[in-house]
Amino acid sequence: MDQLKILVVDDESRIRKLVKDFLVRKNYEVIEAENGEQAIDLFFSKKDIALIILDVMMPKLDGWGVVKEIRQYSKVPIIMLTAKGDEKDELQGFDLGVDEYIAKPFSPKILVARVEAVLRRTTSTEEESIEIGGIVLDKAAHQVKIDGVEIELSYKEFELLTYFVTNQGVALSREKILNNVWNYDYFGDARTIDTHVKKLRSKMGSKGDYIKTIWGLGYKFEVDA
Repeated sequence: MDQLKILVVDDESRIRKLVKDFLVRKNYEVIEAENGEQAIDLFFSKKDIALIILDVMMPKLDGWGVVKEIRQYSKVPIIMLTAKGDEKDELQGFDLGVDEYIAKPFSPKILVARVEAVLRRTTSTEEESIEIGGIVLDKAAHQVKIDGVEIELSYKEFELLTYFVTNQGVALSREKILNNVWNYDYFGDARTIDTHVKKLRSKMGSKGDYIKTIWGLGYKFEVDA
């Protein structure tokens, strides 16, 4: 099997070396960039990068700018590194289409675990199309249609809807949703889920009513008879 290419973008060379050393041990090929402009050039020239690990604060072009540029053309998984622990920044990242969010200082082992989890989700060969209650969810194409009309979802909104649909009728606590959609080692606030559910319901129109709130617990996806 060919090595998967990972683009590591950080203006601190020691951070890039640390991340690279741990990823190379896991048989990943690592490409480095020291600023946002270089990252974009490398991404579009290499074509086959499987995942990006991206710092927020960088010269020339920051991480948000890189994400906005790349998301116009690609759904490549992106893990953001940041020194900030502000929930507002975290939500901004998810809104832009960031897949995971890790605050510095971080454990390299945790970072590798996140990389492997994201790649398992995005390179899985067990993808299929699910149809339920007028919703068609194409996991391979990362596409959702409601009554034949495609709706635009962020990566996390798509993952959240997929988790709801595949657990139809099951009461899901916020903790369980965090563990399965945001991974077990996510340390953010459970209110992140409520924010994403609110946006997801809005984009789904009347079908958003399928996501029921269970007060004091979490949510349940249930198609009305």
